[in-house]
Amino acid sequence: MKKLFVLMCVLIVSLFVFSEEVITLNLIEAFSSPYRTPTLNNIIQMFETLNPGVKINVISPPYETAYQKINLMVSTEQPLDIVEIGDWDLSALAAMGKLEDLTPYIESWPEKDDMVEGVLEAASIYQGIPYLLPHGIFVKALFYRPDILAKYGIENYPKTMPELYEISKTLTESGKNQYGFAFRGKGYPTAFIDIVITSFFDDIDPNNMYLTKSGEIIFEDPRAVEALNFYVSLYKDTSPKDSINWGWDEQVNSFVSGITPLLFQDPDTTGMLNEMLQPGQYKTAPLPLGTSGKAYPSFGFVGWGIPTYSEHKDLAWKFIKFVASAEINGYWSKSYGALPVLESVYTYDSYFSSEIFEGWTRMFDDPEHYQFTQYPLDNENWGKWNEFQEKTMQQVLLGQLSVESCLKQWTDFWKDAGIK
Repeated sequence: MKKLFVLMCVLIVSLFVFSEEVITLNLIEAFSSPYRTPTLNNIIQMFETLNPGVKINVISPPYETAYQKINLMVSTEQPLDIVEIGDWDLSALAAMGKLEDLTPYIESWPEKDDMVEGVLEAASIYQGIPYLLPHGIFVKALFYRPDILAKYGIENYPKTMPELYEISKTLTESGKNQYGFAFRGKGYPTAFIDIVITSFFDDIDPNNMYLTKSGEIIFEDPRAVEALNFYVSLYKDTSPKDSINWGWDEQVNSFVSGITPLLFQDPDTTGMLNEMLQPGQYKTAPLPLGTSGKAYPSFGFVGWGIPTYSEHKDLAWKFIKFVASAEINGYWSKSYGALPVLESVYTYDSYFSSEIFEGWTRMFDDPEHYQFTQYPLDNENWGKWNEFQEKTMQQVLLGQLSVESCLKQWTDFWKDAGIK
């Protein structure tokens, strides 16, 4: 009996210990910010409440170095179970062979048919495999401060690139610390450069932003010279000199303060602006049309993936599909500012059809002037491009490199990369 009693005690203790075992999932985010990370933490708390015994440890590297941190951790197989993957980092991560193919998970996910058309296909850009499930969509639009514009007698937002320059120039009074355009000098300025350059073309390939429909690289076209000179003039004539070093935080803070009341940004900016400005203090509009009469926005996306070496893949997927569920995706998008990935969210929440989203709504409804195109994200040299373009663009802005020489270097880069 004594031996049986001891055995029962050991069994009871073992069961108790087992029941108290906590599984920890390590999650790394790519876009941490004071306005975004708290929302993520709230969602994690909901998930943990619904799943006792599961804890999620969040790793939040600084936004500017997040991709480098993520790539290092994945390549060296440091403990990770959920990885946030941006569209621009997808190919670099997937090429390592250390991201799980999510096809089996997605195929058995009931809400897959509710996804916004084209989003899952965009997320499968690398070898046609979905290595992530998107949780947000990004398209740049024009943000403007009607209150600041009104002080200068400006009644309307700029509808074309020439108008953007003229209005920004009118607003600029450097002696009063008043400028027009919120320039982006660092921290992946690629999209800002390309929005301007492509708007000078009327024949951009819808499948590749850096090619014309005839297959020529846009940077060796004479129109690119005019476009890049225009971009340089936006910096020199209408933006603070220190904006050559600005990233997202500096851009948005300057917009909030009214120093630069014209801004190109993604919908995730709305979350921060809703907190920092009063209703009506900012509005959105379509991107200004270029001299071609067109503009070429692109769909961006971000989502969650699972490293192949994770020991908790099924549990990681359970969290990923929780974040992507209609109710949570609506909450996440509304708090953070991204466009939802599920069609049903737009139906049940009128917020996403409110005035705040007018810029995107009007672009989506005007395919004649707004042709959506894609970056060559599947090219294995894409990961090198952003740093190279930023470095050479900085040299141009500092007067160390001519516009023509810069464009030749960009052309040579993509020729060597075998762009097609």
